[in-house]
Amino acid sequence: MDDLSVNMDEFLPLRDVVFKTLRQAILRGELKPGERLMEIHLANRLGVSRTPIREAIRMLELEGLVVMIPRRGAEVAKITEKNLKDVLEVRRALDALAIELACERITEEEMRKLHEAELACEEATKTNDAAVIAQADVAFHDIIIKAAGNDRLTALVNNLAEQMYRYRFEYIKDARNHIQIITEHRQIYESLYKKNRAEAAQAVKTHIDNQEQMIVQMIHLEN
Repeated sequence: MDDLSVNMDEFLPLRDVVFKTLRQAILRGELKPGERLMEIHLANRLGVSRTPIREAIRMLELEGLVVMIPRRGAEVAKITEKNLKDVLEVRRALDALAIELACERITEEEMRKLHEAELACEEATKTNDAAVIAQADVAFHDIIIKAAGNDRLTALVNNLAEQMYRYRFEYIKDARNHIQIITEHRQIYESLYKKNRAEAAQAVKTHIDNQEQMIVQMIHLEN
């Protein structure tokens, strides 16, 4: 929280700049689940008035990243097992469909990019920087979504992107999971290279199932 700072963008309204700043802080765990979002404190920290803070908090509430608690005000939404399962159930189905379609439609150039993304993610794990690893992981999966060639599918995945990033970040923060991520990415790439629809779908489902199991364990330890 002490490192929270706002990066001004001359093309965006101040409320949107504050919104992006707070959202990133929540997604990366800099603002912790259950932490109160006090307007005066945040305004002082970011060097802005309370108005854009209030507007940004309202926008975050609409995204499900902030909840309003009676007599307490706004606080960062907790990662609950129910919310986790709801999001990952949908993402599991979408990713399985995407890779099945990609088995039929992926180009040689996209396969090359996927292999490069797989290696880049492996290199990213050596940094032990969760933000860098998460970005590389997103890039890997985005290539598969794009290769599916279905705009509606892409839109549905993008709608889940912010919530998915939050869960992915929690998973990636634990360095013990990095080897598993690398191994599962390789399995996903190899099954897609062979254009084996059943094997590819199972590989992405396993990838998400393992994330869910680890994050549920973390939730239980914190409660």
